[in-house]
Amino acid sequence: MNSMNFVLICKALGDGNRLEIIQMLSGGEMCGCVLLERFRITQPTLSHHMKILVDCGLVNDRKEGKWHHYSLNCETLTKYKEFIGGLTCSAHSSCGNGGCL
Repeated sequence: MNSMNFVLICKALGDGNRLEIIQMLSGGEMCGCVLLERFRITQPTLSHHMKILVDCGLVNDRKEGKWHHYSLNCETLTKYKEFIGGLTCSAHSSCGNGGCL
């Protein structure tokens, strides 16, 4: 994955509803109708959120009849977690005691 992929994922997770959707999907695949029941949003709004999550690669979309079923894309999620896990906070700043401006 390149840095642009991580930017898109960060933007997608920057919305509270989408973050909650990801948390819900961590329990397994869900029908869009079940997700819609959880939120006080319209179906088009849910579709918008799901498109963003699918486009950034965090969520898989499977259509069965007229229903969409969503699940986490474990490969993308694992790569994102590795990226985040690789970020560190150094105890010693290269800017000295005064901090950077």
